Amino acid sequence: MSRASQITLATTCVGAVAIVFAVHYGQKIEKAAMHAGVIRDYEQQRLKRERQADFEMQRALEQEYRKVQTVSDGGGPAAQQEQPNR
Repeated sequence: MSRASQITLATTCVGAVAIVFAVHYGQKIEKAAMHAGVIRDYEQQRLKRERQADFEMQRALEQEYRKVQTVSDGGGPAAQQEQPNR
């Protein structure tokens, strides 16, 4: 074999091995990114469930307080006073 063919063969082999490793590395990075997305989605769902539970608890407390107390949606005495004309 000539020196040029040996260099071409070696270069081709090194290039092929480098491409294989690059593809596997890229797949590994992509898989890690996808897994991080799943973990992030689970965390968002957990937070949403917690917030919904807090909201339901606040709603139940509000209903309980409305049974015991009189609640008006209007403002206080200051809001009931007539505003002077400008």
